[in-house]
Amino acid sequence: MFTIGDFARHGRVSVRMLRHYDATGLLRPAHVDPATGYRHYTAAQLARLNRVIALKDLGFTLQQVQDIVDEKVTTEELRGMLRLRRAELETAVAAAGARLVQVEARLRAIESEGRMPTNDVVIKAVPAVRVAELTATAASFEPEAIGPVIGPLYDELFRRLGAAGITATGPGVAYYEDAPEGDGRISIHAAVQVSAPLQDGAVRVLDLLPLGRAATIVHRGSMDAVVPTAQTLARWIDANGYRAAGYPREINLECPENRDDWVTELQAPVIPA
Repeated sequence: MFTIGDFARHGRVSVRMLRHYDATGLLRPAHVDPATGYRHYTAAQLARLNRVIALKDLGFTLQQVQDIVDEKVTTEELRGMLRLRRAELETAVAAAGARLVQVEARLRAIESEGRMPTNDVVIKAVPAVRVAELTATAASFEPEAIGPVIGPLYDELFRRLGAAGITATGPGVAYYEDAPEGDGRISIHAAVQVSAPLQDGAVRVLDLLPLGRAATIVHRGSMDAVVPTAQTLARWIDANGYRAAGYPREINLECPENRDDWVTELQAPVIPA
């Protein structure tokens, strides 16, 4: 047998944790000296300890862990619990990855301060264009709020266009407005160029107004990392005697499967300051 200290070292856990597991009934010592109260464990109990630690690290409560190791749940119930936990962990990993992208984008924006490449921005007129679109609302104009809304919106748009027999004739055009409900909410218009008649059906077909003067810049990479490019455009507008007259449009010039290879033109409507 092992003393509690030896067992803790072999199990790579703390003595305090073993005492807690004893108090909750999750892992009782094999023997307790009636005279001294010292706890003793066997090597065979390492197997139960390993299962307890593994299940706890998966996020199960101690009561759930005890039910599992005491075989109070069926195999099918355990399978369902593990599938649910896997889905929760996958969601958490995806959210952490998205936050990391935003942190890296903000870091690049900070690093590029004072080194604005003026030759990247072009002033031009943008003609009217006919588009088919679907609209939804996002909580804010932050990339992490826009991305989860606009992606499914485009998927649904192309599904409806296919069902209606309408073929895209040009790139996607995303544009934004302040939502009527306010509170910083944004109306997202996921659109694509078409040559179909004007209509309000399964998708709305309309003529998007021209921009008489737009400051434009090309962003290369995922739109989740657009912040440095957008801020370069904003600095150029401010430094060259203009002010923005609305949200920039996003023209999807190239959209391969790898989002890091996307090419998107930002078109910010401007007027003299």
